[in-house]
Amino acid sequence: MIQLLKRSRRRGVTLVEILIVLAIVGLIGGTIAVFAIPKFQQAQKDTTRNSAIALQQAADLWRTSHGSECPTAERLKTEREIAATAKITDAWESPYKIICDDDSLTVVSFGPDKREGTADDIRIPETQPAKQ
Repeated sequence: MIQLLKRSRRRGVTLVEILIVLAIVGLIGGTIAVFAIPKFQQAQKDTTRNSAIALQQAADLWRTSHGSECPTAERLKTEREIAATAKITDAWESPYKIICDDDSLTVVSFGPDKREGTADDIRIPETQPAKQ
């Protein structure tokens, strides 16, 4: 009979213990997020910058063989001036804008806010936009 009572007194997990474990997991997750999110955002900018450099090189090559005509990213891809797997949109899924002047060519990504002319724009070559 005493053994029967001892078996029924087995200890389970209490609500307080579960809440403590959840708090610890939340703290660990929050700490990881604090360090991981800025790295992810920087990786997006670096990827966009590298893609824009490749696109600028393809557009420069295009202009040497097609005169002063300014290509679009879509045209460079359809005419196989860039790889078929190359992205013609930036890390935020906005299309690149190619701006051609008489002697220069600029590739622009509007950045995370997707608005032209703001501080987070990525321009290749890295120049400041003209004030309007």
